[in-house]
Amino acid sequence: MEVKNVKGTKDLYGEEVTNFNYIEGVMSSVSSLFGFKEMRPPVLEHSEVFVRGVGEGSDVVRKEMYTFLDKGERSLTLRPEFTAGIMRLIVQNKLYATEPLPIKAFYMGPVFRYERPQLGRYRQFNQFGVECVGGSSLYHDVEVILLGYCILNTLGLENVTLKINTLGDDESRNNYRQALKDFFKDKIEGMCEDCKSRYEINPLRILDCKVPEDQEIVKDAPKMMNYLSLESKQRFDQVLGQLEMLNIPFEVDDNLVRGLDYYSETVFEFHYTSKKGVNYGAIGAGGHYDKLIAEFGGPELPGVGFSFGIERVASILKDDELNIPDENVMISILPMKAEYNSQAAQFALSLRLNGYSAEVNYDGGKVASMIKRAVRIGAKVALIIGEDEVKNGTIVVKNLESGEQQNVELNKLNEALDAILQKDECDDPNCGCHEHEDDECCHEHHHHDGECCHHQNKDK
Repeated sequence: MEVKNVKGTKDLYGEEVTNFNYIEGVMSSVSSLFGFKEMRPPVLEHSEVFVRGVGEGSDVVRKEMYTFLDKGERSLTLRPEFTAGIMRLIVQNKLYATEPLPIKAFYMGPVFRYERPQLGRYRQFNQFGVECVGGSSLYHDVEVILLGYCILNTLGLENVTLKINTLGDDESRNNYRQALKDFFKDKIEGMCEDCKSRYEINPLRILDCKVPEDQEIVKDAPKMMNYLSLESKQRFDQVLGQLEMLNIPFEVDDNLVRGLDYYSETVFEFHYTSKKGVNYGAIGAGGHYDKLIAEFGGPELPGVGFSFGIERVASILKDDELNIPDENVMISILPMKAEYNSQAAQFALSLRLNGYSAEVNYDGGKVASMIKRAVRIGAKVALIIGEDEVKNGTIVVKNLESGEQQNVELNKLNEALDAILQKDECDDPNCGCHEHEDDECCHEHHHHDGECCHHQNKDK
C-alpha cells in the first residue's frame, strides 16, 4: 500500500523549512519592534468559538471548517483562523483586566480550511498575524497596517499594493445592508447559490463573489461610501491621511469587505504580483473590529489585526529570487580514523559553545568523499584530524569555498576560523570585523546594511 500525504497538505523539509524559519523570524522580530508579544492558542477549540467569533454568514464557518465530535460528543474544530482563539484566550484569562491596554499579540502556526487547493494555498497552511485589542484610537489601525507593510518590506517585497476600504459603524452597515438588499432583490434569483445564501445572512458578502457573471452585477451595486455616518467617514479619511503621511501607497477598493463577519470600520488587504508576473492576489489581510471581545463575554473593546499566509510569502520569495540566509552547518569535522571520533566530538562541542554550528562525520571514509559530503551539506570549512595532526597538536583547516587549506595549531583554531568565516560575512574593509587586535569586534559580529552590528552566529 502506498501511503501519501492528505490532499491539500504539504510536507516541509530542507530548504523550505529554512525559508519558513526565516520568514517567521522576520515577521516576529519586526512585530516585537512594534511592541507585540507572542501568544499560542491551541489548534483545537470548541466549535462555538469560531461560529461565534468568525460568524455564521462566513464561508469559513458554513463550508470550510474541519469539525468533528470527540468521544465525549463535544463538537470540536481545527482552527480555521487565529483571531477568534486569541479573543477567547484574552477573555478566559481576563487579560483585559490584568494587562495594560492595548493588548498587542502576534501568533504563528498551522490553520485548517476545507477549500480547493490552489497557488500557495492548502487545506493545512500556516499563518502569521497580529491583534491589537483595547485601543480606541484610529492610530492603532494605522500602526497595524504600517507593521504589515514594514514586514513585507523587510522581507524584500517591492511594489506591494495596499487595498483598503471601510465598512463603517453599526449605523452605516445597517443602512448599507438594506441598500444592498433592495438592489439585489430583483437580481438574486439569477445569481449563484452562495450569493443567494449571503443575501439572507449578510448581503455585504455578495460583493466578494468570484463568479464572473455575478461580478458584473456587483459593479452597479451601491457603494459603502454613500452610506457612511459622518463619524465613520471622518475616521476613514483620517486613516487615509495618516497612510499618506507615512508614504504608504494605497488604493481604496469599494468592494473590499473581507471574508469574516466580525470586521467593522477599516478593512485592508496586501496584494502582490511577483517579478515574474505571477499575481498572488491577497497575501495578507485584516481589519478593525469592535464586538469580538464582548462576543466571548468580555467588555466591549475594539481591536485591529491582520494575518499573512506563510506559504504564499515563501512562494513569492522564491519567485523573486530573494536571498534567504541559509541554516547550513558552518564546520564539518572529519576524523580520519574512528579512534579520533572522541577528540572530534570534543572539538565540535567547543565550537558550538563558541557560536559555530558544527557536525562530525563519524562514519569515516576516504577524505575526498568526506569533503564532498561536507560541501553538499553546505559547510564552509572542513577540519581534518589525521595521525600527524594528533601527534603534533594541530588540525587541518580547509576553506571549502576557495579550496585553500592550512595546518593550524589548536590554540589558534578560533583565530583561523574567524578569518575565514568573518570574511564570508563581511566584505567592508572599514568594518573592523577582521581585525583581531580589536577586542570589541569578534566572530560574533556580522555586517548588515552598511553597519557593523552585533549578530551572534549561535542565533542563526
